[in-house]
Amino acid sequence: MIQWRVTQRHGPDGTKGANPSGDCTRLYADVRTCGGDRRVTRELTEITVIGGDETGLIARVTSLLFERGINIEGLDQAVRDGVFRMTTQVDTAEMTTSRGELRKALAELARELDVDIQVRFPSDRDASRVALLVTKETHAPEALLEAEANGDLAADGDAEIPVVIGNRGDLRSLAARYDKPFYDVGDGNGNTDETRLLDLLAEYDVDLIALARYMRILSPEVVFRYEGRIINVHPSLLPAFPGAEAYRQAKDAGVRIAGVTAHYVTTDLDQGPVIAQRAFDVPDGADVEAIKRRGQPLEADVLLTAVRLHLADAIVVHRGTVHVRDEVDVDADLGLSPAAIAANPDEPVDGEPLSRSSIATSE
Repeated sequence: MIQWRVTQRHGPDGTKGANPSGDCTRLYADVRTCGGDRRVTRELTEITVIGGDETGLIARVTSLLFERGINIEGLDQAVRDGVFRMTTQVDTAEMTTSRGELRKALAELARELDVDIQVRFPSDRDASRVALLVTKETHAPEALLEAEANGDLAADGDAEIPVVIGNRGDLRSLAARYDKPFYDVGDGNGNTDETRLLDLLAEYDVDLIALARYMRILSPEVVFRYEGRIINVHPSLLPAFPGAEAYRQAKDAGVRIAGVTAHYVTTDLDQGPVIAQRAFDVPDGADVEAIKRRGQPLEADVLLTAVRLHLADAIVVHRGTVHVRDEVDVDADLGLSPAAIAANPDEPVDGEPLSRSSIATSE
């Protein structure tokens, strides 16, 4: 169970997240350092451009923003499999246009350039609509559906799962049991119609995608549109044993400790920022099914933990790693449980005398 206390910082005008001193150095999207104190703000708007890698595209977008008094605080771009993605973090506090007019101008530019441009204002990030992507395993999606049914998916009880989407039809009955619409976007062989998938995600106005043992790799067309908003659970202690058949890889390697990982999805398979992990012992002679039975309950647990942390806005990614926000007091198991930590010895440590040594130390 996750518990947290959030302390909101307010500026002189009472707005949340404002910086009263103005002497902060921006580190990344919404984190500043002020005299060594990391402070999290949420005033930045995120604009994402996705499409072909055309000459002059960046200049056209940034010029449009500059003409409307919008200051660019950060810009990142990537190209993968011919798909271009540019993400900008901008300060719209003093822009000379309305939100509606900005959306309209960007939509017109998107049509002209034949790209997709998405705008997410700070208030857009307060929503909590989670899409479940599934294949055929029930344990992970059922954990999230049950948490939502109990009002326990998010700390404030506000989050919802409006849709379950599969690349097979196996879990239609599970979705029906929880009164959720189910869509099979597969072709009968498990391959996904990603155009249909993107249409559904847009139709249900999804804020977060949980890959609850979804056994397909998402293309850059999907990942770039929901970057930082897709969480996967993988059955290994990443970066060990990425890819398919992770439990079999663990068995073949003869490991004594195996585990599971919840992480943000990037275009690099199983290499996204780690949010939380769980570990378990592998008994001597355990076969793949025995290892899987030990791992699956932890898969469900770690995915639910990661989703709750994200929905609580308790974590942020900086330079490829996940950090808990400073103003959020999180009592959650991001790694080993307190009992497991207590069971580990804390000495000897190189260069330090044993506290319980029977040998007297000389002065």
